[in-house]
Amino acid sequence: MKDHNDTKNVRKNARRITAYAAPGIVLFLLVTVGLVGCGGKKSDLTEVRLNEVAHSIFYAPQYVAMELGYFKGEGIDLQVDTGFGADKTATAVISGDADIAFMGPEATIYQYIEGNEDYFVNFAQLTQRAGNFVVSRTEDTDFEWEDLIGKEVIGGRAGGMPEMVLEYVLKKHNIDSETDLTLVQNIDFNNTSGAFIGGTGDYTVEFEPSATLIEEQGEGYVVASVGMESGYVPYTAYSVKKSFLEENRALLQAFTNAIEKGQKYVEEHTAAEVAKVIAPQFTDTDVETIEKIVERYANQDSYKTNTCFEEDSFTLLEDILEEAGELSERVPYEDLVTTEFSGK
Repeated sequence: MKDHNDTKNVRKNARRITAYAAPGIVLFLLVTVGLVGCGGKKSDLTEVRLNEVAHSIFYAPQYVAMELGYFKGEGIDLQVDTGFGADKTATAVISGDADIAFMGPEATIYQYIEGNEDYFVNFAQLTQRAGNFVVSRTEDTDFEWEDLIGKEVIGGRAGGMPEMVLEYVLKKHNIDSETDLTLVQNIDFNNTSGAFIGGTGDYTVEFEPSATLIEEQGEGYVVASVGMESGYVPYTAYSVKKSFLEENRALLQAFTNAIEKGQKYVEEHTAAEVAKVIAPQFTDTDVETIEKIVERYANQDSYKTNTCFEEDSFTLLEDILEEAGELSERVPYEDLVTTEFSGK
């Protein structure tokens, strides 16, 4: 109340003086009044550069936090770039072009095994299921995973989470990814849907909004969820170099607080409400389509309700990497994961 009264008094005094003041003084007073009435100025915020592995509705809680000002409320001016692949996102942090990586945590394991002394540490988890879907050229309400045998399937980059979880699911159904089907793995992450529409593959494995947009264009049909079949997997998490964590604990606490506020909003609001909030992030997708996608992810429990990266999830991740032939040795959870910022 005091701040409000102070602002009123300044404005009243400004009006009294305006009639007698020189134009330059009037301008000074107007600027001063504007500053008194403001909340936090942008100069009060700390810039944080985030590189995200992809820009997807799968990451709705993050975009809610951005659009509703949760980061600014925590003193953060968040700048976001998209890497289009965990390898590129990790490289952005290693090179100093980004502070925080948002990607599959398998990349942090690879860095650790390679002997990087300033290795990545995961400090917050966002999603807990695979976020991609199997899209068929033909409508199939009775799809079975065995239907992929003998077919050409557009997959993901070898060693990446999308591809490894897909292979994990195939193995659960006794399907050999090397001999029982043809996996196309040489197409960039952001070009797979275009390749499928252009005629490549009998099936493609797509994130949203690509999966739904293919359906809406009449070019394919979503027939299965990789996430529902794989179970709970630590699919995407936020990580930083160990040195950055040690020097910026307060900043990472603020970042995690903002993400958890976004998670809470998504948990407590309808898909329509979430879609309306994040729509500015996806200007090429209409709000009704965004709502459909948010609901699809929410119904399969993709969005985590807190940022805590549990040890059981890390163990499952290593199991998946080991089965995919991408893990030469087990690495310690306590080195690569911290939960100190979660739930605060």
